[in-house]
Amino acid sequence: MLKKFILAFISLAVLSSCEKSDRVTLVESTGRINHILIVMKNSHWDGKIGDEIKEIIGEPLIGLPQEENQLSVNQVDPRTFNSLFKRHRNILFVGLDTLNNFYTNKDVYASPQTILTLLGKDQEELIENIRSHKEDIINVFKTNDLALYQRKITKDFQNPKNIETLKNFGMTMKIPFTYKKVEDTGDFLWYRHDFERGLLNIIAYEIPYFGDPISAQELISYRDSIGKNHIPGQFDNTYMRTEPQFKPVTREVQFANTSAIETRGLWFVEGDFMGGPFLSYTLKDTENRRLIVVEGFSYSPGAKKRDFVFELEAILKTVKLDQIN
Repeated sequence: MLKKFILAFISLAVLSSCEKSDRVTLVESTGRINHILIVMKNSHWDGKIGDEIKEIIGEPLIGLPQEENQLSVNQVDPRTFNSLFKRHRNILFVGLDTLNNFYTNKDVYASPQTILTLLGKDQEELIENIRSHKEDIINVFKTNDLALYQRKITKDFQNPKNIETLKNFGMTMKIPFTYKKVEDTGDFLWYRHDFERGLLNIIAYEIPYFGDPISAQELISYRDSIGKNHIPGQFDNTYMRTEPQFKPVTREVQFANTSAIETRGLWFVEGDFMGGPFLSYTLKDTENRRLIVVEGFSYSPGAKKRDFVFELEAILKTVKLDQIN
């Protein structure tokens, strides 16, 4: 039964990739961001194969105050994979076949849609195939959701030519109109989105740079000075700081077609009880002897934080650099 389903699935995927898009009108896909539908036998889901998938999906997202999975999931058996489930935007298909395989298909049953398929000749080889593509399983869906979300939330955005700090930094960023200007001095930028469950913030600033490698601690020190000088709390003598009880996590990434330092951590307000997660990207501008930092931070008491940070990441990753060397 499962092999017939796999063969039918593969045949459909191949045919769909060969046909011209104007021959078939696909229904609109459904599903929330950071959510995937896993199609695999119930016995596999409840066994060692499922345990391997759950371990990958269940790995917490870095930089949140409470543990939250990188992706939310639902699982269905192939026998119940009907037309309703086929409309899901993100689908992970896991099963046994005559070959080990790993591939993606686009817009098979709906649009936009990403289907990732993982196959193995037996249980052991399938588990090994899953392990070898551990990062890909997350990245495939996150990358597609990020692009989709960027298109959704930045349809209408502030004109970068009217933002002094962006002009001075030689860059553009698609800040949605739902974000309102708090400050734009030419060397510091702050836009904020007030919504029912909290606040989302985008800031940008510069750090002097003289060619020497900068440490994570130095970046945090500069961040704290920005918080003290520009981001006050609701009471006198209160301001934003980096949470010292949680060491921020940094890594080298490709950002806006150049290398950058990604930092994920927590912030709090000195002298108050406000706090939440932040995400920043630090880029070198060697010609002008400076580092440019773009950051998003959120405040959403009592709510899950993952999807808010995801929105901030989507906005930050619209940055384009004109004059960075």
